[in-house]
Amino acid sequence: MIKFEKNSLEHYSFTMSEVRDEQHDYFLQEFKPNDAKLFLVGRIRKKDQEKASLFISIDENDFAHSLPNLPFGGLWTQESIPSDVLGEFISFLLDSLTQLQAKKIAITQAPAAYGNQADLFSYLLFKSGFGLENLLNHQVVCGKKRIKKWLTQNFNKLHKKAKENKFNVTTGNIQSFTFLEEIAAWKDDRGHKQPLDENRLIQQVSTYPERYFVITVLHNGTAVAHALTVKLTGESLYYFYSAINPKNQLRLTGQLMMAYLLKLAAEQKVGLLDLGSSESNDEPNHKLIYFKNKYTDAFCNKPTWVKVL
Repeated sequence: MIKFEKNSLEHYSFTMSEVRDEQHDYFLQEFKPNDAKLFLVGRIRKKDQEKASLFISIDENDFAHSLPNLPFGGLWTQESIPSDVLGEFISFLLDSLTQLQAKKIAITQAPAAYGNQADLFSYLLFKSGFGLENLLNHQVVCGKKRIKKWLTQNFNKLHKKAKENKFNVTTGNIQSFTFLEEIAAWKDDRGHKQPLDENRLIQQVSTYPERYFVITVLHNGTAVAHALTVKLTGESLYYFYSAINPKNQLRLTGQLMMAYLLKLAAEQKVGLLDLGSSESNDEPNHKLIYFKNKYTDAFCNKPTWVKVL
């Protein structure tokens, strides 16, 4: 069993050990990546109480990543931690990974909307010799009052308009995966990449069926759009995979998808709705950014930091 330990400043201590039956508010971190030869978790503790954690996978090529094939990994904190302690924790991680003969590490840090020390941690990674490999921009809605206000002002009008134009919308937990075939076909028609690992998604949905939702917009009884969302944490809903039939050019389709996402966020009692990044084949999708901006109130960067060990 691998385990590294170090005492730090102000009653803080650090550990790194193999993942064993973890439970975390960000539940996707519990799933061991398919290509992992080692699956580790680094922790910051204060007087034996966990204050922060960071999950790391090491593959057969000795490449460490936090975390591959997930929305993000990075540092998750339960309370504010002094910057000097965070800096020392980064050094501890690098020393531990070097002893494990890892050759390189990448950390994809969650956007600041998920934790108020995300930007500080990114700054400290940069100052520790990490380079910025990739940057995505997420558009988010922050605050239950903001979500409720939008629904109060807009939902009933849109719902009435939908009925007048023979639209209907269904929302619920995933009962089957046939909608993925339609999303794939619509994305193909638009020439968009399809990065989703369906087998991994099915595994995650099977383990946590209550966390996943699909919103389907129908016009004249036929599905014209699907949106897949996940309750990433107890306080956040993440919209991450969707498509609209390119043959459907009605503006109301996208408006209804957004309206029901906000409605689902209110029903799930979350304070953060993350509409994700807006790219088409690795380039900014300005039209989609503009569309989402009608519903969101903040932009948050999601950086991936890399360092050769």
